[in-house]
Amino acid sequence: KQKAICLSPFLECPPMGLESLKIDDFQLHASSTKRYGLGAHRGRLNIQAGLYEDDLYDGAWCAGRDDPLQWFEVDARRLTKFTGVITQGRNSLWSSDWVTSYKVMISNDSHTWMTLKNGSDDLIFRSNREKEIPVQNIFPTPVVARYIRVNPQSWFSSGSICMRVEILGCPMPDPNNYYHRRNEVITSDDLDFRHHTYKEMRQLMKVVNEMCPNITRIYNIGKSQGGLKLYAFEISDNPGEHEVGEPEFRYTAGSHGNEVLGRELLLLLMQFMCLEYLSGNQRIRHLVEETRIHLLPSVNPDGYEKAFEVGSELSGWSLGRWNNNGIDIHHNFPDLSSVLWEAEAKKLIPRKMFNHHVPIPEWYQSQNASVALETRALMAWMEKMPFVLGSNLQGGELVVTFPYDRTRSPGVTREQTPTPDDHIFRWLAFSYASTHRLMTDASRRVCHTEDFAKEDGTINGASWHTAAGSMNDFSYLHTNCFELTMFVGCDKFPHENELPEEWENNRESLLVFMEQVHRGIKGVVRDLQGRGIANAIISVEGINHDVRTAADGDYWRLLNPGEYKVTARAHGYASASKKCEVGYEIGATRCDFKIGRPNLSRIREIMEKFNRQPIKLQVRQLQTHRDLGAEEEEEEKLRLLTKTQQKTPHVSGLRELYSFFNR
Repeated sequence: KQKAICLSPFLECPPMGLESLKIDDFQLHASSTKRYGLGAHRGRLNIQAGLYEDDLYDGAWCAGRDDPLQWFEVDARRLTKFTGVITQGRNSLWSSDWVTSYKVMISNDSHTWMTLKNGSDDLIFRSNREKEIPVQNIFPTPVVARYIRVNPQSWFSSGSICMRVEILGCPMPDPNNYYHRRNEVITSDDLDFRHHTYKEMRQLMKVVNEMCPNITRIYNIGKSQGGLKLYAFEISDNPGEHEVGEPEFRYTAGSHGNEVLGRELLLLLMQFMCLEYLSGNQRIRHLVEETRIHLLPSVNPDGYEKAFEVGSELSGWSLGRWNNNGIDIHHNFPDLSSVLWEAEAKKLIPRKMFNHHVPIPEWYQSQNASVALETRALMAWMEKMPFVLGSNLQGGELVVTFPYDRTRSPGVTREQTPTPDDHIFRWLAFSYASTHRLMTDASRRVCHTEDFAKEDGTINGASWHTAAGSMNDFSYLHTNCFELTMFVGCDKFPHENELPEEWENNRESLLVFMEQVHRGIKGVVRDLQGRGIANAIISVEGINHDVRTAADGDYWRLLNPGEYKVTARAHGYASASKKCEVGYEIGATRCDFKIGRPNLSRIREIMEKFNRQPIKLQVRQLQTHRDLGAEEEEEEKLRLLTKTQQKTPHVSGLRELYSFFNR
């Protein structure tokens, strides 16, 4: 019987949206409830309970009594062709509750109910064998109704009646339906709205590259544990080249392979930018011409393939999250925040260690360290490219998080832990959240247990939950790049039919956040001959976190509007300071520096050249070389000074030097 059901020849309908929150809490009802936190509104597929289960946010609908008369009901609010049901047990660290079989009933008025039949007998659907792996049952024949009930018949012997549910259903045509019109989101963008396998992703990138060959490039940054290349897609008016003064931006996605919405959003973004550039969209043209943009849609392609093989509703909450070695790539980076805080406690900064570009510990670089191939590839990429701003897209929530992701106090799981750049991080987070269609909507339902809309859709990572070795903290402390995490949807793996709406939810946010790379100051640090100085340090007074110049001497420093005292310094050069003002409009303020070498620095260079040995050249010998050029004469002066540095001079020697320099 079960095989006959699963092999039904018709194509099942997509999920109605219990998991994605398309279905309101008011559309969910139950025969009884154990307590409010286990009410019908919690009976959504893949919903997660809090660490400490309470009366508000628990991990399933649980009946108030354990008997075969209990039911969980969904009001579709219009006639719907129902084709199947997906169930899970209760998400809980402490309890084991799941339903092992159930009946299905339908109604058009919520009073008269008809049970699905198998001939003359009620049809019994076999359900879960444990609490987390979803089980799908397809009806032998689609049924049309407005209401549908799941009626548990048996459950785990040591547990209770608890369920998380998704209903598969296709709304019947009804142009007069108010609820449908209110919730309908339509996109006008002609893009490829579907889930892509690894090969399909690669082919799509190739198609977009061929459409826009002058502004795009495909390259790879390394390989996954399973041997798949990690493909990046560049969008720039000069692909493959870093242009002096032009900031570099990155979006990454799919570090957790089963959180696939970010992956598809980046594939949609590259299509959108190519098409809009070709059509003459001035906003997109300005972004492309003034920014070098990198999109890495699949950091963990091995994990994605596992989740994709099972499907969007059946992959559960964790299948494919980790790489092939079982490593969580996003939290696999070295814990540099602890290194920095320990150095601060020992007062080693800035005497022995900088407040930025914190070095990677030796233990992390050893062969025995549990470092994923994907993580090593990301780190090499991040060190190679002078990224200024970036974001990694994840799923399962609607919130933007920013560093630090680790709490500073030992043993504390939640604690506000701001960086020295907390103000600009908060603005960057808000720029995405406030332009998202749902993140800051105070009336929206929480995804799981946290109401982030109260905080404008943003949160400091450590005040949510502590996590050592995150990509965000590593990027901030080891490179110049300010990195944030965007949780772009409650549903980690939305059905294909939901992708157009998710694109509309996130499209403006994706563009606005990219534009923030042009906020603050930028410039070039040069020597007196006009050559760019690499690795010059840019300090902003009052902010205990510096950045460095790139190979050509150019730099970018993200700042909120205001007036700042900025200092540029480099090894062997005198420092220089100036006031730089940042306005409210988008467009970084130009703040260049020209720094020269002090005499002492030049003396030290010459001393190094001669291995710190005295140069046996008498002052009187110089009398025969008065026809030297200015540069050669200066060299002779410095050589004499080198001599005085190497051995204690006596008064007569000083007099000779003094008389020589004053001729």
